[in-house]
Amino acid sequence: MTEPATLSAPRRDDAAGSRADAGPAPFDPDRVRRQFPILEPGRFDPPLAYLDNAASSQKPEAVLAAVDRFHRGYYSNVHRGIHPIAARTDSAYEAARRKVARWIGAAAPEEVVFVRGTTEAINLVARSYLRPRLEEGDEVLVTELEHHANLVPWQIVCHEAGARVVAAPVDDAGDLILDELAKLVGPRTRMLAVTHVSNALGTRVPVAEVVEIARGHGVPVLVDGAQALAHQRIDVAALGCDFYAFSGHKMYAPTGIGGLWARGELLADMPPYQGGGGMIRSVEVESSTWADPPARFEAGTPDIAGAIGLGAAVDWLEAVDLDGAQRYEDALVASAVARLAEIPEVRLVGRPADRVGVVSFVVDGAHPHDVGTVLAAEGVAVRAGHHCAQPLMRRFGIPATTRASFALYNGEADVDALVRGMHRVRELLLCF
Repeated sequence: MTEPATLSAPRRDDAAGSRADAGPAPFDPDRVRRQFPILEPGRFDPPLAYLDNAASSQKPEAVLAAVDRFHRGYYSNVHRGIHPIAARTDSAYEAARRKVARWIGAAAPEEVVFVRGTTEAINLVARSYLRPRLEEGDEVLVTELEHHANLVPWQIVCHEAGARVVAAPVDDAGDLILDELAKLVGPRTRMLAVTHVSNALGTRVPVAEVVEIARGHGVPVLVDGAQALAHQRIDVAALGCDFYAFSGHKMYAPTGIGGLWARGELLADMPPYQGGGGMIRSVEVESSTWADPPARFEAGTPDIAGAIGLGAAVDWLEAVDLDGAQRYEDALVASAVARLAEIPEVRLVGRPADRVGVVSFVVDGAHPHDVGTVLAAEGVAVRAGHHCAQPLMRRFGIPATTRASFALYNGEADVDALVRGMHRVRELLLCF
């Protein structure tokens, strides 16, 4: 939302929705790139090819401006303030919640809880929803694709309860084996937690099919959507899941803000995750009663600026032709895959049938950290390591990979820079 110029004349919250109704202009990658100040020509020498988007995306001017206007023009804390700028802050904060709810297809804004990001969202569900229902001998089913954020929280509560975490396998291409997952869902399965898009391989999981398997056994499903929302619009109702977790900083919003969507009836039955101001109905010295969701789960002063920035990121994404953007990005990733495969020492890790935004590879004779260091000197920003997916690395028999990950502002020039950088890797690391 573009904030109002005066306190007395707020702009309608549905302005971005009206633009979306009119239909976005056809996707233009050059126009998109010009909206990101950090990517302006001449800012870096050598020029920056930013291919570390799975770790965090850059921010468009619209998001930067929205956060700046908040801090400069109407900063206040949220909730219970009665002065004019407090009222304006409240309005902007809750408007962001409504935008996110609309963006993901939630039935009501109250189903969206603002958290620090995907990690906190999953911890919230593990602690508040699952732990009270978990008994000795129960199981939480995950997959070998998962980020540590969708593994460790379940491990912690399972350890406390005497339960265990079980992982469904992936094949050599990096695709989830649905038949094997189905075999692992049983009478002691209390949660199925699955990534929407793998941060390490780019595998897009057929979540609706996973949910259908779980539904046949009455098992709730949490989806880690951290890597998905920057590349596609999702509809939680169509997916059929019970929880959907995501991070703002991967979808062009600030760090420190994200969301948990959950079915309203589930949130209403969950106890608080943290205690403090803002999440209570009444407090006595010895006991308290809780506010309704989502306030029940938003103890203390929230990341107000982050929420406003997240709302602005949703506005920005709604103005993008995402269908055209996905086709463009898919072609760009396919180009990177094909060109890297032509380099003799490069071995691609995973060839998923449905790949989103990520190319992961190893170089025979060179450590991924060394590859990343050489690429950085050439102006190419990639990520090197296990990508918080050590079980997946072990599945492929490797300790780490070099990962190039793409966003809507990337172009063929970035692929060119990556390929040039890899030839420099060959010169410096492989020619003895």
